[in-house]
Amino acid sequence: MNRRPMTLTQKILAHHAIGLNRPWVQAGDVLRIRVDWTIASELAWNGMDKTYNALGRPKVHDRARFFLAVDHTVDPTTLARDAKAQKLTDLSRRFAKESGIKHFYDANVTILHTKFYRDLVLPGEIVLGADSHTSSHGGLGAFAIGLGGADVTAAMVLGQSWIEVPEAIAVDYEGTPEFGVGGKDIILETLRALGRNTVAMERSVEYRGEHVKRWSTDVRFTIANMTAEFGGLNGIFEPDTVVADWIAHRGPDGLRQGARYFRADDDAPYQARYAIDLAALGPMVARPFSPDNVVKIEEEAGRKLNGVFIGACTTTEEELVLGGLVLEAMMAAGVQRVAATAEKRLVVPGDLGIQNHLREAGLWKVYERAGFTVDPPGCSMCLGVASRKANRDEVWYSSQNRNFHNRMGEGSFAYLASGATVAASALSLTATDPRPYFAAVREKFEQILQRSERTPLTINLSEPDVTMSGTIGEVQPVPAVAGGEEASTMVRARVQRFGDSVDTDAIIPGEFCHLTKVEDLGAKCFHYVKPDFVEKCRAGMSVIVAGEGWGSGSSREQAVWALQGAGVRAIIAKSFAFIHKRNLVNEALPYLVVTDEAFHAVAAEGADIDIDFVAGAVRLGGQVYVAHGATPMIRALAQAGGLVPAIQKFGTSVFTTLAGVGA
Repeated sequence: MNRRPMTLTQKILAHHAIGLNRPWVQAGDVLRIRVDWTIASELAWNGMDKTYNALGRPKVHDRARFFLAVDHTVDPTTLARDAKAQKLTDLSRRFAKESGIKHFYDANVTILHTKFYRDLVLPGEIVLGADSHTSSHGGLGAFAIGLGGADVTAAMVLGQSWIEVPEAIAVDYEGTPEFGVGGKDIILETLRALGRNTVAMERSVEYRGEHVKRWSTDVRFTIANMTAEFGGLNGIFEPDTVVADWIAHRGPDGLRQGARYFRADDDAPYQARYAIDLAALGPMVARPFSPDNVVKIEEEAGRKLNGVFIGACTTTEEELVLGGLVLEAMMAAGVQRVAATAEKRLVVPGDLGIQNHLREAGLWKVYERAGFTVDPPGCSMCLGVASRKANRDEVWYSSQNRNFHNRMGEGSFAYLASGATVAASALSLTATDPRPYFAAVREKFEQILQRSERTPLTINLSEPDVTMSGTIGEVQPVPAVAGGEEASTMVRARVQRFGDSVDTDAIIPGEFCHLTKVEDLGAKCFHYVKPDFVEKCRAGMSVIVAGEGWGSGSSREQAVWALQGAGVRAIIAKSFAFIHKRNLVNEALPYLVVTDEAFHAVAAEGADIDIDFVAGAVRLGGQVYVAHGATPMIRALAQAGGLVPAIQKFGTSVFTTLAGVGA
């Protein structure tokens, strides 16, 4: 049957689409899709439980296909003493018992993405997670995206969701970096070269190149993980024999059957291709306060540090092993550690299986001799919401994935680097290049990780199995608001002005995400970066005007609730982060996309503004500016008052009804 060429992501979406009218999909198609997995943490479940209650606590679609891990707020001290962490943990435990889900992992067992990636996800699957770093699982060739809790709860209950097929770009890696220069360095170089929230914004990012085929699944994981920082909807690698080998050697509880090895067509419709040369790549460091503020380690040499952290979901087993071996080699060479409290050096393995492997390899003791506290699995300092956090004005090197303002603790400064670079900098608490120690540790690294040659596996390439029975909802270029039409068709207010790449950590800091009441979240909106925001909102400055990438970063739907609780009536921006935009739609908070530079030039702080949501028009300074149109699905959700009211009205046929896709 004739079809058009497709990207890797498009093939996975076509395979999972319900009711296609042709054997291919293309950018802009609105699809109803079958979902293989939904995943969440206890911090996300806190909000998801609110949606689940609103839906009447129905049965989970497939109890073996929802993965819930307690990881975000549960370092040992916090879990023992903090009532908020205990409440979040207990809420997840009660749901796990009530629902009978198969994959529930209690506190300090694993980080959400670590175990799921290592044991369960398969190539060709669709994974929706209530965490922006769900993109990690594209490392094994799955289409994996972060969404807000309402979307993930709906998919957990219905077994399906909807998506507008994204545009795609290809990042073509050329050259082979030296041993020890890994996934973190590669993605930081990619961010340095291409920029955050630019060419990847709301797009699928397909990582390609001949040398990529030799990369481990850990390297791929880290790059796919930080596609969230790149601004992409998803990041994905073509699954190959390296992936097949990993799946074949999973432990006794790992999934091995059902993988589909899709390939992008040779003439796949990428919007653009970007070449990144890795031949001369060395260790990279992202300075505060953006993951694309990247320099070579040579430019950091001698920077004094207050602390180091090796951990978080982006830090793989490979990084932990290499970091430990670098420390061992440095101490053997006579490098002495400076005096510091143990809490200033922290390492947190991502899973108990990795922890046990580190212990068996003798690396646990190496970390301890180097002055590290070794905590059990959890997100730890990455989120800065539990007891492990950096103090004001402290400078930390961290192998996590985000370095926004206040991310590791209020007023702290986070520098991002690989586990090896952080480890090399730990003894002296000074930025240090790890490369002088790589040659000495390579053989032991490969022994610990069992990198010996194996007989290559044979894989069978897949093509989408498409059953055509309906019509694709077409995207109509109509001027329209993308949220909340029924609630309000006109708004007259004054402007609060923001710049580019305003992240959800700024909108509602992670330490307040345990709150669920809209008014409580609203009181903390922009708590650190704009303390007078709520007061101004309630004085009539209730329309936000921003630049590119509004709402980037975390998938937390609490950001939308906080805006609502603060009194925000509408948001206008040049572009929106994909997950946050879905959350705005789901919660019926109106937004408009206006790219006209003339509008942004006059939309000053305090300016009077009139918005006509039906016409999709904005009046400011005597001029009328037209917004970009919304898709029919978004318009339908807006008219229904959001996702939960739509499900309450249409039940299990909600996406069929709203998208106009035949069953």
